[in-house]
Amino acid sequence: MDIGVIIFPTDTAIQPIELAKACEERGFESLWFPEHSHIPTSRETPWGGNPDLGPLPEMYWRTHDQFVALTACAAVTKNLRLGTGITLVAQRDPIWLAKEVASLDVISEGRFELGIGYGWCVEEMRNHGLDYKKRRSILRDNILLMKELWTKDEASYSSPSKNFEESWVWPKPTQKPYPPILMGGAAGPKTAAHVAEFCDGWMPLGGMYDFESGMIHIQEACKEIGRDPDSLDISMFFAMPPESSDQIKALPGMGCKRAILPLPPESAETVLPILDQYAEYINT
Repeated sequence: MDIGVIIFPTDTAIQPIELAKACEERGFESLWFPEHSHIPTSRETPWGGNPDLGPLPEMYWRTHDQFVALTACAAVTKNLRLGTGITLVAQRDPIWLAKEVASLDVISEGRFELGIGYGWCVEEMRNHGLDYKKRRSILRDNILLMKELWTKDEASYSSPSKNFEESWVWPKPTQKPYPPILMGGAAGPKTAAHVAEFCDGWMPLGGMYDFESGMIHIQEACKEIGRDPDSLDISMFFAMPPESSDQIKALPGMGCKRAILPLPPESAETVLPILDQYAEYINT
């Protein structure tokens, strides 16, 4: 099973280039960066929509732009896969996002993976002109539009909320037909339907959600549209640091292809020793 790591790439943490080099040197399969454009100081929405999680950590409003940071990582690595964990697709312009994804995939020579999610911060979405209640449908529309841009020489898309006239858009991604698209978060019936319809995988949040229930929803959604659920790659996202390699070894039996372990947004002096500990799980 592949072992990756995720970190909030903030201005006060180990910088992306140094971390990417360290990950590749130690043999990690992938490096993932989350995103938030900003966090309004009103703090109307509880962290993750869950009042029990406590105050929101500062790292949420100090992150680098994930595509800029990952492009820097691509320039100093050769084998490390680079992913967004996750991109807030509904908050972004899909035309620009499609170009960013394709550009990063070309620059990295086909090493990019697009982790996506609906988002949870109502006031952040509002500042982007997004109605929280429409985030799911907007995400779906944006993904379907981007797929057209990635795969057609003369692309167009029309839906009740989008009208994109036939256009030329390059570059096209190196990976064909496009980089893997992985849905993050809990998989209830609505999310499972989207995973089955337009995703290549699922990234459940380790220790936060009912994994077995999510898998059942996804299998049922795949069955409804005639898709083989085994065609989906499962990555355990923010997998909690295991107490023993036996816990890592158990993940493939749960259907997981990859474990993504969290790093704190701290200095190199703090992060690199943790990275060394995580490296012990590679090839175990």
